[in-house]
Amino acid sequence: MKKIGILFGQERSFPEAFVKKVNELAPSGIKAEFVSIDKIFQAEALDYAVIIDRISQDVPFYRAALKNAAITGTAVINNPFWWSADEKFFNNALAVKLGVPVPKTALIPSYEQPTDTSDQSFSNLAFPLDWEAIFEYTGFPAYMKPFDGGGWKEVYKLHDKEDFFDKHSQTKQTVMMLQEEIIFDAYFRCYCIGGKYVRVMPYEPRNPFHLRYVVDGPPSDEKLLKTIHDHVITLNQYLGYDFNTVEFAVRDGIPYAIDFCNPAPDADINSVGQENFDWVVETSAKYAIERAQSNVRGQDNLTWGKYLQTAANAQPLLPVAGKKATSPKSEAPAKSVAKPKATAKAKPAAKATTSKK
Repeated sequence: MKKIGILFGQERSFPEAFVKKVNELAPSGIKAEFVSIDKIFQAEALDYAVIIDRISQDVPFYRAALKNAAITGTAVINNPFWWSADEKFFNNALAVKLGVPVPKTALIPSYEQPTDTSDQSFSNLAFPLDWEAIFEYTGFPAYMKPFDGGGWKEVYKLHDKEDFFDKHSQTKQTVMMLQEEIIFDAYFRCYCIGGKYVRVMPYEPRNPFHLRYVVDGPPSDEKLLKTIHDHVITLNQYLGYDFNTVEFAVRDGIPYAIDFCNPAPDADINSVGQENFDWVVETSAKYAIERAQSNVRGQDNLTWGKYLQTAANAQPLLPVAGKKATSPKSEAPAKSVAKPKATAKAKPAAKATTSKK
């Protein structure tokens, strides 16, 4: 019997529906359940072919347990080694190299020195930084947020350099990013499962939380949707995420990737809505079953992104013209586009966006 487990925290609607759907769809010999851990011994396997991870970003014990499970053969979704190493500033740098538009973003040192460091620990950091060049690069208004954060924590909209210095002084030991504001005409949030299944969802980040996935508006341009779909596939295949969301702010017809490091994205029925919920439940269940069927006991069953694959094999990040790519082939991508639904829309005083999370 191959078991598929889901590891989660406070959420309920998605884990419960996921387990039920897997058990409806799975062939004989595969079943799903909530993960149960009563002990972890080094190099000893958990009894799961696949584990969907929804909580280890907040619980270090779980992250360590999942790494141990992965080395003993569990296919962990998402790869806990890559998730531990990844962060949002690197994501932006990779997107630039891949040709995916992103807001101009600068890395900002923490306002306070990290614990157990001194002035001598920063011998290579210029004082002061070239603030004028940084502010000219991003412009104002701008957004400041943690370089590796999430959940809208410590996100500031800044109107000028005085505002920056005031807010930065409140960030203590958090390393921040300063990011160009994108004034958007349209906004999309996209699920990506398995690096190949995509659901493009119209999204309004300025609405109340429970209304963000249900927006009014005309049908989106098919060429724009195709571009967004392709960017989602590219980013997730290079990052190696099996379960992720990507957000795009569209300015002058160009979709800018705003946030694409969401390996435990919101999947609650009360916020994403019934149709989106049904899609992510069924798609993630089918993908987990695929991973269980292909699981080989005792070997590495993780997904490793193209960025790491090319680096480990000393290959160019992008295929060289005239040469065939040597990385493993993926299945043809599948796309789903959520249709906009009319609803009461919270209208902001001014059209603005964001650089969320």
